[in-house]
Amino acid sequence: MTQRAARRSSVETKAESGQAMVRNWLRLLDCSTLVENEVRRRLRVQFDTTLPRFDVLAQLDLARRERVPGLTMSELSRRLMVTNANLTALIERLAQERLVRRAASPSDKRMSIISLTPAGKRTLDAMTPAHREWVAGMFGGLSPEEHAELYALLGKLRTSIRDSLSQPEDD
Repeated sequence: MTQRAARRSSVETKAESGQAMVRNWLRLLDCSTLVENEVRRRLRVQFDTTLPRFDVLAQLDLARRERVPGLTMSELSRRLMVTNANLTALIERLAQERLVRRAASPSDKRMSIISLTPAGKRTLDAMTPAHREWVAGMFGGLSPEEHAELYALLGKLRTSIRDSLSQPEDD
């Protein structure tokens, strides 16, 4: 193979590899969107609630299980990957329904600590088995070995993405 042909082959291989990476990214987005949309639909139909409400209750329950007495709005927004502004009205409604409790932070009275109430825990507990079953059904086409492999590969991908974020961009 000539040097010119080798360079052209290398460029084509990089282009094909880049296309494969974009295809994989789009496939991940598609899978995520399909699951999220179906979970949203089922929460609405079966429990007359929304995914953001479920996610808030689930994160507050996780904090409780981690023995954290509650989360600030900033901590909750970071865990949910949304802005504080997106959470404010939702937390207000959940507090009015007595599903969450807001208390002033002992260290900074300007901050609120949000925690799950017993009613919020009962509400979440009523939805959690169905949620788990829905996700299991959607992922049911994979064997246990494929789940383990997918989990490992997604972990490796997450590490690769995080590592690339800390490196300067090529210009």
